[in-house]
Amino acid sequence: MGKVLIVGASRGIGLALTAEFLSRGWKVLATERAPSAGLDALAAGAGGALQRATLTLGDRLSEQAFAGGLGGSSFAAIVMNAGIFGPAHQSLEASREEVGALVDVNALAPVRLAHRLMPHLAVPEGVLAFMTSRLGSLSENLSGGMDLYRLSKAALNMLTRSLAAGNEVRGLTVLNLHPGWVKTDMGGEAAPLDAATSARGLAQVIIDAAGRGGQHFLDHQGATIPW
Repeated sequence: MGKVLIVGASRGIGLALTAEFLSRGWKVLATERAPSAGLDALAAGAGGALQRATLTLGDRLSEQAFAGGLGGSSFAAIVMNAGIFGPAHQSLEASREEVGALVDVNALAPVRLAHRLMPHLAVPEGVLAFMTSRLGSLSENLSGGMDLYRLSKAALNMLTRSLAAGNEVRGLTVLNLHPGWVKTDMGGEAAPLDAATSARGLAQVIIDAAGRGGQHFLDHQGATIPW
């Protein structure tokens, strides 16, 4: 048991991860863009184990203020969960503004913030986890579709590879996590997994990775996904 920071915890997988870690006796610092009913409900029964902070990923001033306000906080795990699907049309005719916003929030901002948060990660046992998707795997793209979302997650995977390569001396463990196809606002009702089931698996994968070192692309059951 330790303390985990979950970036993007107001709904969906982030909220389910918050609930899962709390159920395991962990302390959680959960970020949200604005006060959310989901975290309100968890806080009511958390007995002080849940702390909350305001953060808008992609807003550089918000990122700086959040990181600067952590003081001497230390985390056994940091989970970068926040992300967006991007334009519904997912077409290559997307505007520069649409593509820019998608890549910034899904790829640049999580890694940019991760660099700021590194001093707060306990190493060598600490785990830095990024919520990605197997849709970002180059070798597994055998069907196409959702091109812009795939692009953003492939970019995230590449940037995290650079981050991990630059921090090998610290024994850092970096996880790129595929949560499965989950019933969330993004995943839709046709998805076969509920958020609680995905979060239960993801939490165990994160806990099991403590002190492992290196970078690993894994699904919510701990199976390796090819890059």
